[in-house]
Amino acid sequence: MDALEDFIRRLPKAELHLHIEGSLEPELMFALAERNGISIPYASVEDVRAAYAFSNLQDFLDIYYAGAGVLQTEADFRDLAMAYFERAAADGVVHAEIMFDPQTHTDRGITFGTVIEGLLAAMAEAEGRLGITSALIMSFLRHLSEEAAFETLTMAEPWLERIAAVGLDSSELGHPPSKFARVFAAARAKGLRLTAHAGEEGPPDYVYEALDVLAVDRIDHGNRALEDEALVARLAREGMTLTVCPLSNLKLCVVNDLAAHPIGRMLATGLKATVNSDDPAYFGGYVAENYRAVAEARGLSRADLVQLARNSFTGSFLLPEDAARHLAAIDAVAGS
Repeated sequence: MDALEDFIRRLPKAELHLHIEGSLEPELMFALAERNGISIPYASVEDVRAAYAFSNLQDFLDIYYAGAGVLQTEADFRDLAMAYFERAAADGVVHAEIMFDPQTHTDRGITFGTVIEGLLAAMAEAEGRLGITSALIMSFLRHLSEEAAFETLTMAEPWLERIAAVGLDSSELGHPPSKFARVFAAARAKGLRLTAHAGEEGPPDYVYEALDVLAVDRIDHGNRALEDEALVARLAREGMTLTVCPLSNLKLCVVNDLAAHPIGRMLATGLKATVNSDDPAYFGGYVAENYRAVAEARGLSRADLVQLARNSFTGSFLLPEDAARHLAAIDAVAGS
């Protein structure tokens, strides 16, 4: 382990943009398929990895939804989440805000309770054994209707105290944030925080809609906001957190080269950027790999890495006193 990797792993970090279904590694996919007697269209782990040659977001989503089909029981969801937490702990993650897509599972006959109870079991184990705190973000699939999102919100009622926020993911183009204005207002009225994918493939107008129509607490991705100087200035002025995912951006061709990734410009213009892994099993790296890859490609300094780590806590849904404790730990590492 070289000095840069050691520093990154020692920095306490929060991960704010992680789709738990996107942490399904091929090995676990095969194990769960065998455990549940499910046929999958791949002969080997190598075949699965070869299929991860995406040209855009939709290509990725097609295989993502197919892979999720092996998740059937509470134990499956618990094993999925624990596999993520083990990797996150090794990367220095001490808090994770995990997105899950209940509609991916309820639409194929898996109950909402099966999904969330498995995840909650893993979260409790991760905190007790690994010292990682976590929170759940229930994401609505934007290619489905707002009515379907309302149905999901109703399903979640018995567990709302265990859900921190709602989010919006899946196919962005053609499905603007405003499509979900009413359900986001309903979620806010129930005391949930709000976040939404905007400005990954969608235009800056989608970021404006997330801010002005949905009234989100943070923006997931947000890369294309940099095309609009007034929007950049507003995001900086309002201290809006952006949950940026460098290796995902590269894999999905949002950027052609990490050397051209906007993270450096985001920091230079005062944007509250964070680094996250998105769907790490599919995009080739968990959070430490994302930090390292973008640091090397963009020449980020240690001070930049410290700022990114600090942003991850100040942009989290943690209580201020809990975030402050992690910020002090970051300062201790930075000063060592």
